[in-house]
Amino acid sequence: MAFVKAPCKRRAAILGATGLVGRTILALLEERGFPLDSLRLLASERLADRRLPFRGESLPVEPVSSHAFDGVEIALFATKNDISQKWAGAAREAGARVIDNSSAFRYQPDVPLVVPEINGATLDDLPWLVANPNCSTIAIVMALAPLQRAAGLERVAVATYQSVSGAGAQALEELERGVRLGLDGQPPARRDGGPPFAFNVVPHIDRFEDNGYTREEMKIVWETRKILGLPELPVTATAVRVPVRVGHAAAVNVRLSRGIGPEEARALWREFPGLEVVDDPAQARYPVPLAAAGRDPVLVGRARRDPSQENGLEFFVASDNLRKGAALNAIQIAEALSHAEAGAS
Repeated sequence: MAFVKAPCKRRAAILGATGLVGRTILALLEERGFPLDSLRLLASERLADRRLPFRGESLPVEPVSSHAFDGVEIALFATKNDISQKWAGAAREAGARVIDNSSAFRYQPDVPLVVPEINGATLDDLPWLVANPNCSTIAIVMALAPLQRAAGLERVAVATYQSVSGAGAQALEELERGVRLGLDGQPPARRDGGPPFAFNVVPHIDRFEDNGYTREEMKIVWETRKILGLPELPVTATAVRVPVRVGHAAAVNVRLSRGIGPEEARALWREFPGLEVVDDPAQARYPVPLAAAGRDPVLVGRARRDPSQENGLEFFVASDNLRKGAALNAIQIAEALSHAEAGAS
């Protein structure tokens, strides 16, 4: 999909503007020069005199209300499920298109789940509601899509290494507190009683389902199938929280319909927009979260044949979970919707 900037100025709002993803959306709107006639910053709770900088101004953060979306054309939601469910209808009634970062609507069959580089054509129908995928899923499917198109996917197995920023600002504070205290003793348990993030690896993200998988793991399964348009694709995942501030990574193992080697895989990835191949282990070059943090591309590398199965390939990805994993993907959706609207008018 060819990306173009929004062709005309839009009236936009960010719900959840003070959170990690909301603030990243704000920064990227400025960084990408998204054409705006107006921007309204909204929060689900009343914040006294809270303001955020944007394009040389200081914008107030307003409490969301039934009239908060009046005149808004694009509403970017960076909130929890219940807040998204509560306010999406109000935004629609006001005439806004909603791009939602929660998982509230992702699995509804009539709601497109979009990574613009992969299935951006679904936006040509100008849906009023678009779901932004899970932060790990986006990076994984970005690397899977060119392989699927060239050689066909038969099975996907994933282990993620997800940064603490994926759990929000409070979790980041707990990580930093745990690191400080852990230098002189045992890192404390988290406020919710869970094992510490600091100096630890925790195979538990979101709640456990009846099948023994966490909901985070099942998100990767469901969303990979939906984005790639492969509803029967066998996918299994283990999602792990690691003591990293920003940047998710994943080890991905695939079985392909046609065997391809690492060189062909790297060539396919180099041609795919939004991917950056980092793959020279002899020179210690491979995807790592620190190299991905603060950048837009999904890094992919460590490509190698899997000798344990026919047509198997193994590789590693890393990406900034607040950018391409959330805010950037949402803005790319907004850009594509604006362009589609201009084309339809």
